Amino acid sequence: MKNPTFWNNDWRQQTWSRLDKPWDVVIVGGGITGAGILREAVRSGLSTLLVEAHDFASGTSSRSSKLVHGGLRYLKNAQFRITLESVSERERLLREGRGLINRLGFLYTNMENDPFPGWVFRCGLVLYDLMAKQWSHRHYNTEDMRRLCPLLTSSNLRGGYRYFDALTDDARLVLRVIREAVRDGGTALNYARAERLLRKRDGGVCGVALTDTSPNGKGRTIEVEASMVVNAAGAWADTLRNQLGKDNRLRPLRGSHLVFPSDRIPLNRAISFLHPKDGRPVFIIPWEGVTFIGTTDVDHPEPLIQDPTISSAETEYLLTATQYVFPEQGITYDDIVSTFSGIRAVIGTGKADPSKESREHAVWEEDGLLTVTGGKLTTFRLMAQSALMAMRGKFPHAKSIDPDWPILDPISERTPATEDFPALDPTALLRLFGRYTSDTTDILASTTPEELTPIPGTPYVWAEMRWASQAEGVIHLDDLLLRRLRLGILLPRGGLDLINKIKEIAQPELGWNDQRWANEVKTYKKLLEKSYNPYI
Repeated sequence: MKNPTFWNNDWRQQTWSRLDKPWDVVIVGGGITGAGILREAVRSGLSTLLVEAHDFASGTSSRSSKLVHGGLRYLKNAQFRITLESVSERERLLREGRGLINRLGFLYTNMENDPFPGWVFRCGLVLYDLMAKQWSHRHYNTEDMRRLCPLLTSSNLRGGYRYFDALTDDARLVLRVIREAVRDGGTALNYARAERLLRKRDGGVCGVALTDTSPNGKGRTIEVEASMVVNAAGAWADTLRNQLGKDNRLRPLRGSHLVFPSDRIPLNRAISFLHPKDGRPVFIIPWEGVTFIGTTDVDHPEPLIQDPTISSAETEYLLTATQYVFPEQGITYDDIVSTFSGIRAVIGTGKADPSKESREHAVWEEDGLLTVTGGKLTTFRLMAQSALMAMRGKFPHAKSIDPDWPILDPISERTPATEDFPALDPTALLRLFGRYTSDTTDILASTTPEELTPIPGTPYVWAEMRWASQAEGVIHLDDLLLRRLRLGILLPRGGLDLINKIKEIAQPELGWNDQRWANEVKTYKKLLEKSYNPYI
C-alpha cells in the first residue's frame, strides 16, 4: 500500500527534527478537543503543533458513549444553550460525516414506576425537534413498542416514544480530524509528553518541554517555543495548570459501559430509559456488531490514570438496568464481552449530584496558558472556535473564522464500483470512505481480495489492519487494537484469539522483531485484564 506523506515509517524522526522552530500554537492533548483546535488553527493560517502524551484519542475520546447527540437529558437541568448548540452540530456532522456518523433511532420506554410521567418526556422531545428544525418523534402504545422491539417484555412497560440522534466511532472521528488538519499543514505527534511549561522572565508561558515516550525515542527531550500554548488535556487539564500554581477547577467524572454480544441483545435501534434505582437516563446501543449499555456518572478519585477501570458497583448498576428493561433475556456477568470507562472533564461547581454539573465548555487564559475544557464530543468545533477567538489578540494576521467552514472535509463522490470489489457492498464502501476519506482509494487499489474479507466478529476488513499498521502512527499494539480498530472492545479476549493472523499482517508493517512483538502482546493482555476485560 502507498504511504501518505505523513505518518509513514520515518514520520516520527522527521517530525522531531522539525520541532526546534518557533510555533504560533502548541496544543497539549490529542483528544477530540485538541484535534478540533488543530483543525481550526491550521485553517486560520497559524503554524500549529499538537502533542499527546500517549496515543491520539487514548483518553476520554475513545471511551465515550459513541453518541453524536443533542443532549436531550440536559433539558431537564435547563441547560438549553448546550442542547441547542449540540442539536445544530449533530445535524452538520450527519451531513458531512457520511459513513462515519450515522443517524440512529431511539425508543424511549415509559415504565410504570418512572419518576415522572411520559408526557414530560414528550414535551422535551417537542423542544428537541424544534431545535433541530424537524419533527421526527412519535408516541407508541405498549403493543407497538413491543412490536418495534420484541425484547421489551417487562410488565411495567407503558408505551414510549421514538426519536433520533446519531452514532459514530469516536476514536476514528478524532483521527480523521487530525489527519485532515495534517494534510493542510498542521503537525501532530503522539507519545510526546509535555513535561513542563516554559516561562518567560515575567512568568508568562512561552512553550513546552517535550519528552519522547515512544520505545525508540529513548527519552529524548526538546524545548519547543510557542506564542500560545493551549491546554486541551481534558480531564488532565489541571495538571498543567498546577504548574502555574493554580487550584484545580475540574471535577473528573467516570462514565462506564458494559459490552454484550449482539445475539444476546439483538437491536436495530437504541433503547433509552430511566434507571429504576435513581432515575438517571441509560442507553442500550447497537454499535459495530455488539450491544453496549451506559453510562454511569460517578466521581473519579485521584490519581487520574490513563486507563480507568469500571467498579463493581457500576457493573451491578448497569446489569440491573439491563435486566430491568429486558427481563426475559437472562443477562448475567457471563454475557459481558468487555467493558470500557472514560473520565469526563467537567467544570466543578460543587453540586451534590454529578449528573447535574453543566456539560458546557469553558475557555480561560492564565499567564499565557489557554485552557479549553468541558464540553462534549458533538460540540468540538464550537470549542475549537472559542479557543481561536480567545487567542485572536495574539495573532492579528490570522484568517478570520468562517462559521460556514465544514467540520469535516468532503469525501470523494467517485467511489470505486462495487463490482470491482465483490466482497464489499455499497454500505461497506461508504463506511471505508467515512473513516479513511481520500486514503480509501489507495487502500482498495493496493489490497488483495482475501484482505477485503471481514475480521471475524467485526465490521472491519483485514486491509484496514494493514493500512493502520503501515500509515496511522501506531506505536503500541493497543493503539492498533483499541483505537485504530476496536477489536479490544468488540471481541472476546480483546481479539487475542486472532493474534496469529494479526501478527502475520501487522508485524512486518510495524517493523517489530519477534521479541518486541511478544512484549507488546504481553502488555496488551495485561491492559485488557485490568481495564477492558475485568471479568474474564
